[in-house]
Amino acid sequence: MNQVQKLLIIGFVWPEPNSSAAGGRMMQLISLFKAQGFSITFASPAQDSDFMVDLQEYKVEKKSIALNNSSFDVFIKELNPSVVLFDRFMMEEQFGWRVSENCPNALRLLDTEDLHCLRLARQKAFKENRPFNTTDLFVEEVAKREIASILRCDLSLMISEFEMDLLESAFKIDKALLYYLPFLLEPIDDMQLHELPSFEDRKDFIFIGNFLHEPNWNAVKYLKETIWPLIKKQLPEAVLNVYGAYPSQKVLQLHNKKDGFLIRGRASDAQEVVKEARVVLAPLRFGAGIKGKLLEAMQCGTPSVTTLIGSESMHGELPWNGFIRDDVVGFVDLAVQLYQDQTIWLQAQQNGVKIINQRYLKDLFENNFKTKIEFLLSNWQQHRLNNFMGAMLQHHTLKSTKYMSRWIEEKNKKNPVKF
Repeated sequence: MNQVQKLLIIGFVWPEPNSSAAGGRMMQLISLFKAQGFSITFASPAQDSDFMVDLQEYKVEKKSIALNNSSFDVFIKELNPSVVLFDRFMMEEQFGWRVSENCPNALRLLDTEDLHCLRLARQKAFKENRPFNTTDLFVEEVAKREIASILRCDLSLMISEFEMDLLESAFKIDKALLYYLPFLLEPIDDMQLHELPSFEDRKDFIFIGNFLHEPNWNAVKYLKETIWPLIKKQLPEAVLNVYGAYPSQKVLQLHNKKDGFLIRGRASDAQEVVKEARVVLAPLRFGAGIKGKLLEAMQCGTPSVTTLIGSESMHGELPWNGFIRDDVVGFVDLAVQLYQDQTIWLQAQQNGVKIINQRYLKDLFENNFKTKIEFLLSNWQQHRLNNFMGAMLQHHTLKSTKYMSRWIEEKNKKNPVKF
């Protein structure tokens, strides 16, 4: 393959690596494909934001595209990419049929981020005050859409082994359509660890997370109403700094200096504020995927206390970077213990380093991913023949998506949207 391969990424939003783990994940994928020699175009129907990364700095072409508009057909025909990566299933729904029609030979990849249907089904069960059951997924409308999208693609990139197992066992997805590719990080050595702030030089607790993400907002309310008052009772001088992008007024109203519950908003440098903290609190009660905030804590040498949902699929058989507890009393007592006991804190920090170095190193995944992409580019026809369900969905489901989009496009011509 002497000709330069082209990758088109169709993004749900423009990457904001300092705002969310999803933004960091996207930049890692861009780095992987750059290392393989791909010429990359990143297209999105989203509006520009103040915090989006400058893609030109990474030699990635930026292209704004419109929903339900045949201008995309012209654009993709001219670009003629060899690989198209959909950022979340919603982008595959919107643009997948256009890619299939105009570039039928292009490899279609889906980056799931996390299983949206799992997160939403868990959230629904939580709000109904009952345990989540796998059967909840089967009545979740988003599950039908998301699984259809996975089947229509040649390969779906998964960050969670738990979710891969769930897709295979509950939804009977063929293993050949799934590929485990978690967050990709650099190793932490003893010198780097030594340069981090010490136990004595750190203070306070911290929560960090994008407030547009419902599990984060729920966790902050849980901290404010239930967990933090109990920690504050045992540690009267302690402070909880709550950081996160896009805080709404309801988030800002939780700020209370007297209680040591401080809403800080967006962190200009997330790693710096996490390095200054002694303990990360992440009492997540629903969600999916693996948690970027907890990997970031490990990178910063900051132990954490989280829940089973928070730690899901993150540490394998390795001991956690702190403690995992779902009950309130246990969570509070262990958070206080971790904050006060230097020996336990140092061991937790070492645990985090082992998790990073044994499960998330870029070097562990880069070459195998390159081999996988090369294989699919050379064998895409046979690969698709083996995926009859996907071919059937391409034939039927996308017809409805296609004609709905065509109808909207014609409607917009008669009644143009005014800005």
